[in-house]
Amino acid sequence: MTAPFSPGSWLAPLVGWLNTNFHPFFESVSVTVDAVVEGVRAALLLPPAPIFVALVAGAAGFFLGWRLALLAVAALGFCGLVDLWEESMETLALVTVSVAVAVAIAVPFGILAARRRRFEAALRPVLDVMQTVPPWVYLIPAVIFFGLGQVPAIVATIVYGIPPMLRLTTLGFKQVPEDLVELGRAIGAPPRAILLKIEFPSALPTLLVGLNQCILLSLAMVVLAGLVGAGGLGAEVTRGLTRMELGLGLRAGLAIVAVAILLDRLSRAVLRRGRAASVG
Repeated sequence: MTAPFSPGSWLAPLVGWLNTNFHPFFESVSVTVDAVVEGVRAALLLPPAPIFVALVAGAAGFFLGWRLALLAVAALGFCGLVDLWEESMETLALVTVSVAVAVAIAVPFGILAARRRRFEAALRPVLDVMQTVPPWVYLIPAVIFFGLGQVPAIVATIVYGIPPMLRLTTLGFKQVPEDLVELGRAIGAPPRAILLKIEFPSALPTLLVGLNQCILLSLAMVVLAGLVGAGGLGAEVTRGLTRMELGLGLRAGLAIVAVAILLDRLSRAVLRRGRAASVG
């Protein structure tokens, strides 16, 4: 009886070679990512919880309406009420860094895919695989290269958040009216001006949809990454599961729901304002 085909037997030598020859690179990435995440986390924890809640609620009320201000108070206040404020801020720091890097990677590639059909065709099967693979599978190679902790969580979350942002960036730029681009060229606008003043504003509503999806998927992945020692609310859920502590798991789970609802509503409100601005 022949042995079953195992991709791992083919990939293991490659992984070993990468770990041996590129260890300084992986180490430098780990140090950089850790420093950035800790900086964002420290900034979020710098003001006392009541002041932070007031700042977020004030900004949401001024720019997006009083209902979102009340939601911010309720969601963030709940995180403090259940004594998971630091864990919630750590989760927000992980999501913030992951989304920022995912967007920085996805948007340029999405613009290029919108302008190069062959590049888009080459990317499509890769994105299909990335969105089909179960999310926890991304943690395996990330842990192999970067060990346990925040870094594999960030790397896996970035990889998981890129596909929706990239696809919707491509869609948004493909839907830009060609006559607007031709008008910009006719008046002698340089390519950079056409990109920033015509294409980006026209594609903004679709880009904001992609940002919303990227945020929610990144939050789900960061929570799952608690299994590899990423910290935050995901670690509390994992701790409650392994210790069979219903109270801890329930508190952390409800805090995750509060953060997810807040991020979703805020991003949706920004999306509506972006659509209104593009129509106006």
